[in-house]
Amino acid sequence: MTDYLSPYYYYIQSVHIIFVVSWMAGLFYSVRLFIYHTEANDRPEVERVILQTEFEKIEARLWNIIATPAMILTIAAGVTMIFVNPALLKMPWLHVKLGFVVLLIAYHFICQRIMRQLKRGIFTLSSFQLRLWNEVATILLVAIVFTVVLKSAVDWLYGLAGLIIFSMVIMTFVKLYKKYREKSKD
Repeated sequence: MTDYLSPYYYYIQSVHIIFVVSWMAGLFYSVRLFIYHTEANDRPEVERVILQTEFEKIEARLWNIIATPAMILTIAAGVTMIFVNPALLKMPWLHVKLGFVVLLIAYHFICQRIMRQLKRGIFTLSSFQLRLWNEVATILLVAIVFTVVLKSAVDWLYGLAGLIIFSMVIMTFVKLYKKYREKSKD
């Protein structure tokens, strides 16, 4: 990166980080809403209709005003960072990061499909399955952050093992929470 481009690069990087945070917030909250939307099926009909109608509105607003625009701006800023500093393309960590980003984009569009199904009254996932699904974004976020921060210092084998262990810990806590909720109902 040449010195005269450095200030531009850091401004773009700052914008990138801001929109990554916004995108992740949108994804995390959207799936949370999907969980509540699904659990509304257990309510009496009048309450269910009111809740699900409201969840549909909130989900659409969150998706169209925050999550999707933040994703687009995150990608635009990331591409601009590479344009300003093409040497990034020679760094192996960036290729790993981009692989995780592709998975996160796929996650985004799967969430969009889930939202559209819920709006049509199609509930293919239970609230427990949605809770597990919500953790996929967390796992991808952790993988991306560690890849970017540690860069070439990362031993990819240890990093992968750590990610698998982290995933198992998260899934264990989700299952424990499910058991806790089931006991609380009794």
